[in-house]
Amino acid sequence: MKQLADEEILDLIQKAVTGDKNALETVLGSVQDLVFNLSLRMLGTFPDAEDAAQDILLKIITHLSSFKGESSFTTWVFSIASNHLKNYQKHMFAKFPLSFEFYGDDIKNADISNVPDMTQNVEKSILAEELKLSCTNVMLQCLDAESRCIFILGTMFKLDSRIAGDILGITPEAYRQRLSRIRRKVAEFLKEYCGEYGDGTCRCADRVNYAIQNHRIHPARLDFTTAVPKEMMEFKEAMEEIDGISHEFSFCKTYQSPGGLKKFIEDFLNGPSFSVVENTGIRLEGK
Repeated sequence: MKQLADEEILDLIQKAVTGDKNALETVLGSVQDLVFNLSLRMLGTFPDAEDAAQDILLKIITHLSSFKGESSFTTWVFSIASNHLKNYQKHMFAKFPLSFEFYGDDIKNADISNVPDMTQNVEKSILAEELKLSCTNVMLQCLDAESRCIFILGTMFKLDSRIAGDILGITPEAYRQRLSRIRRKVAEFLKEYCGEYGDGTCRCADRVNYAIQNHRIHPARLDFTTAVPKEMMEFKEAMEEIDGISHEFSFCKTYQSPGGLKKFIEDFLNGPSFSVVENTGIRLEGK
């Protein structure tokens, strides 16, 4: 969906809070990819990200009347989403936390040679791309939630340090310092272990069957490769050159939110739940 100007989004919000469902759907549609991508990076898997994104969209609806245009709408959405995701515990990696030490040990010591062919007639190159995108996304789960959020806001969304600092409740200088440390930590891990983005020995094509065996990717459900817009599949286009290590983070692609998220918005706006949401300032009967 095209980016909406501030004046346009304010006009739509004013209409939405007085019961215009079409305006509300447009407002939600303008940020659903942002919300989903932040959720995916923070939580690591598509199912968890979609569930969390639905929760966040409901929060946006129920707080929409409080938006007064003192910041951009996307900054306001980032604040709601970031706060929700930093404390979110209903995802797989909250139950099974990762660390760089664990991830590195798996790369070095896993027995990947004695695994049968599990590709189910899917091209190995496609599965290797799926693993590459999945692996680097899951790798972010080795960071604590606050560090993960700092990294994502700065490296993927490239927010200005003043805006990101406001979102996270820290000074711009503290944000910049922490972002620099976190970026270097991630870059050092990639350089040591990853053969796709660094100097390591790990190659996605060699680990496809091992990853399938351990339920890390699924030939019948290629979440990552099918969600990257075609024009963004080129590796080199994924990220601008910002500094000497930015090429390490070319996995920071933007994904299209699943069709289920758009359907959730449509079903919610056209279903009985819309009429019983409380404390929103929206006239829920509609027009």
